[in-house]
Amino acid sequence: MTAAPDVLARIERRDATLWADGTVAPTRLGWLDVFEHIKREAKDLKSWAESVERTRVVLIGMGGSSLGPEVLRAARRSRHLIVLDTTDPATVASVDADGAFFLVSSKSGGTLEVRSLLAHFWEQVPDGSRYAAITDPGTELGKLAAERGFSRTFENQPDIGGRYSVLSYFGLVPAALMGYDVGALCDAAAATDRVSAVQLGIDMGMAARDEHRDKATILTPPSPFAEFGLWVEQLIAESTGKNSTGVVPVPTTQVETGNDRFIEAVHLGDPVELGSEFFRWELATAAAGHVLGIDPFNEPNVAESKANTARVLDALPLPEIPTVPPAAVFSALEAEIGVDDYVSVQAYLPYGSPTPATLEALRRRIRDRFAGMAVTAGYGPRFLHSTGQLHKGGPNSVVALQGVPHRPTATLPLPGAPYDFGTLIAAQSIGDHQSLVAHGRRVVRVAVDDIEDIR
Repeated sequence: MTAAPDVLARIERRDATLWADGTVAPTRLGWLDVFEHIKREAKDLKSWAESVERTRVVLIGMGGSSLGPEVLRAARRSRHLIVLDTTDPATVASVDADGAFFLVSSKSGGTLEVRSLLAHFWEQVPDGSRYAAITDPGTELGKLAAERGFSRTFENQPDIGGRYSVLSYFGLVPAALMGYDVGALCDAAAATDRVSAVQLGIDMGMAARDEHRDKATILTPPSPFAEFGLWVEQLIAESTGKNSTGVVPVPTTQVETGNDRFIEAVHLGDPVELGSEFFRWELATAAAGHVLGIDPFNEPNVAESKANTARVLDALPLPEIPTVPPAAVFSALEAEIGVDDYVSVQAYLPYGSPTPATLEALRRRIRDRFAGMAVTAGYGPRFLHSTGQLHKGGPNSVVALQGVPHRPTATLPLPGAPYDFGTLIAAQSIGDHQSLVAHGRRVVRVAVDDIEDIR
């Protein structure tokens, strides 16, 4: 195996032959120095952020456009930023648009969830001065922002994939709106020990490839830094989970061990240190992709659930998918679980019910019930733009526990669509179910009013 300094040197000179044939790396390596460019704009970002009149900022985005800002929000315990990355009608309806400034964030500019949420809020607040956009050059979102007179459009470097974009406009514009010193975040990224970061990735990749330790325990600090796990989970899962291989990240604030575990701790004391931690894991993940012989910059299976959702919506009414009762879930899981498997809890439920703490409690109950097995947990449809790539394209060791509402959580029309938000999120869960089954993945689906009823 090539030494870390040599791998780093190839990464830094953008040597795409470091990864598998056909890699999209030549068009996805802008993250390596984007923070150097953003630092030169730090004063302008600060001035712009201070000029924005608002009682709160509502960030509309998915995946790489939302998880980094959510980490930054939690680290400062900011009450001024709401990250909205769900189509659940109860969650969407709970957001107060009065006095809000809306930051519409999408690399492609055409993400279904972003389009739907923008339509909802534009109907309430049709005033372009209360909106800004972050997108790639030439997207439909950019054109719409110009037509509607958005206060500003930030055109991001197009050579940066979504999950590697936290140190670009996608992460640092929201950071400026929360009062971060953007220049300090960029300085922290620049000061990262790059050799040790690459060595981390080599070690993680070799553990998965050669030692059957493909479950990575990412030990995060407790609140306010526990949310870092959301971002690093997406980065590792979506980057490495393909070609029937990959690393299964398990972010946790508790030490979790096992014969299938690779363990790495995250140390954070000041929110500004996130700049370095973000870049450390980006380098590590790129290096792990080299070891695993895959392309850490593509996402070949992400579009499947999106296409399935579109087909479901085009053929309404919604099809019925069998479910098990909450009291029978553990028995159903036991019938499916085998050696070296992991469970993925996928909650298509309101963000406040279950709360993240309740969802984490379920994750730990399943872990403990099955002798310390690796268990991940996340909200849908968020993970469709995140860990969903791993579930379909990674090793066939996942048992998905898909939780859906027993009854609609709310009724909320979707402007301009022949269906409402409740139908949309239901179609997303069905589309994801279809994709998992098509890949031969095992799925247990449960309809619940309260996930504490799951036994």
